[in-house]
Formats: sequence, structure tokens, C-alpha cells
Amino acid sequence: SLEFNSIGDGSDRQAYREALVSYLTPFREELDEDSQIRLTRNPLRILDTKDATTQKILENAPSILDHLSPESKARFDQVQQMLTDLGIAFNINARLVRGLDYYTHTVFEIQSADLGAQATVCAGGRYDGLAAELGGPDTPAVGWASGLERLILLLQQIQPLPVAPLDFYGVSRGDRAQAFALVVAQRMRQLGFSADLDLSGSAFGKQFKRADRSGAIACLIIGDAEAESGTVQLKWLKTGEQEEIALANLEGMAPELRQKIAKGREEA
Repeated sequence: SLEFNSIGDGSDRQAYREALVSYLTPFREELDEDSQIRLTRNPLRILDTKDATTQKILENAPSILDHLSPESKARFDQVQQMLTDLGIAFNINARLVRGLDYYTHTVFEIQSADLGAQATVCAGGRYDGLAAELGGPDTPAVGWASGLERLILLLQQIQPLPVAPLDFYGVSRGDRAQAFALVVAQRMRQLGFSADLDLSGSAFGKQFKRADRSGAIACLIIGDAEAESGTVQLKWLKTGEQEEIALANLEGMAPELRQKIAKGREEA
């Protein structure tokens, strides 16, 4: 399952930090020892506590989601909408935070019910402040870390899957087009096709060159016009033949597309 939250930007976190400290200070003597130390050093980390008494105190603590600026709230809503459009189930966990100041906005964890108490398989988020903190320029960034041993335990429970050859390579440009491209690629995968996306935002010419090198049979071309109309320009890379397909019609066209892909792979 996907657990995620927004911790906003630096100003949002500062406002929330003050609210959290104000709430917890009257309970200082009841907090566990680690949380008493964190109250002055890094109060957001108290939300990670495993101490039962402190967890009980936190039940009525203020939520960081109530301290997001309008801009941060809009970003958080956009991420939720994109996950919904992709059919990815998620839980909003307002207690999910990061104690490092370079984190910004989205933070997440992927958890498995098959791992018992140590359920987190992967954790990460957005950290636009990391490069600057290390002496570099302001650089948008996102990343994650995973527990290797936990992944191995999960992989041992499933059969290995063969790596499928690539059917479709998607190219898009612009925020709206890229968001729609994610939906199209997800739909292709749900129909049993393999699909990859170029989300570099570079010129279409460069993306087409990468499509040619990808080994895909066809290219999904999506611009703002396609995003507006709910369509995709489908280009067969070997012949150059191009056709327009409506997203709503993909399921009905799947058998025909499979035949063309199989033929293209035979001729490759």
C-alpha cells in the first residue's frame, strides 16, 4: 500500500513546528525520553515515536495538513488527482514526516502487509533543498531508499517474471500532456502491453530519437491537443504509419494492436 503526505515548504513546516511544540509542551513530562529531547531539537520526529503513551498524546495533536499554504495545498491536491487518474490506491497519512529540512512537499512510504511490524519496503519523497544544502544550485529532486532484505523477503514469495520486450514508447511535452501520458501508459499496461514514457520535457525530435533506440514497436505521441481531446497519435516506428486513437477506444482496439505488434516484432 502507498502511504503519503505533504510536509509543505520551509515556511509551512516552521508554522507547523511551532503549533506542534505549543501543543506538546504541556505534556513534556509525560513524553518518552527520546521525544523530550526531540521537542527542542527536531519536534517533527516525535510523530515517528513507537512509545504507546506518546502516541496517545499525539492523537489530538495538530495536523501538518492544516498548516499548508494555498500553493502547497494545490500541489498536494494535484498529486492526489494524478494518483487517482492512474488508478493507484493511496492512504493520506498526516503523521508521515521527514526530520531533515531539505525535504519538501511530498513524502511517501510503500508498505507490505506480508512483512509484519517492519512493513515499510520503500520510503522517500521530494527534496528540492538537498543540492543547495550541499553547496550546489537550487535543484528540484525526488528519490527514495528501500530495504534490500525486505525486498528479498517479498521477492521470495513470488515467481520471477520474464522481462517483456517494449511495445510502446510514449513521448509528450507540457504539464498537461505529461499527466495524460501517464494515464495512457497505465491503461496500456492494464491491457497487457509494455509501455515506457519519456518525461524529459525535451524537444519532440530528441524524444523521437530515443523512441527509435528503445526497441519499441510503436510510439505514443501526446501533446496538449491530444490531452484536451483524450486521444493519442500512434506512430508505427518501422513504417512511419500514423493514426489517431481515442483513449476510450483502446480496450476495443487491443486485439488489433497485438496483431500489429506481433507482426512488427517478426519483421524487426
